[in-house]
Amino acid sequence: MPPRLARTLLCIDDRSHMLRLRETLLTKFGFVVISATNAAVALRKLENCAVDAVLLEYTPEGLDAEAIAFQIKQKFPLEPIVLLSAVCEMPQRILWLVDEYVMKSESIDGLVKAIERVLAAPAEVRKPCVGRVIAFNGQSTRGADVKRA
Repeated sequence: MPPRLARTLLCIDDRSHMLRLRETLLTKFGFVVISATNAAVALRKLENCAVDAVLLEYTPEGLDAEAIAFQIKQKFPLEPIVLLSAVCEMPQRILWLVDEYVMKSESIDGLVKAIERVLAAPAEVRKPCVGRVIAFNGQSTRGADVKRA
């Protein structure tokens, strides 16, 4: 069997120590990891690097993961996004934007399996998104005209 080509992940988290930890762990599973600490950096890296999937951290008080996921899907509609969070009850509006949702309590093996699932999925089952994001008091919410394709 031919060797598996390394897959490139863009990890987005506003905490650099968590990015370093994820890079260390995911590299052991054969992934190439590119890191970004905000939306602007993430979008630039997506434009300039060949990325197979995005691993996006969701923290209610940190990055606006919903807005970042929306921006990614607007510019790169078929880019798979895996959302990583400690929040059990995830707002439905963000789940519409991502391809997989993984709890932080999941083992690294579980996270890798989720990443591999989105990488193996054909492009036609990925979640492109059209519409707009409206911000209210620093929190984004999906507009009424947003539809999942």
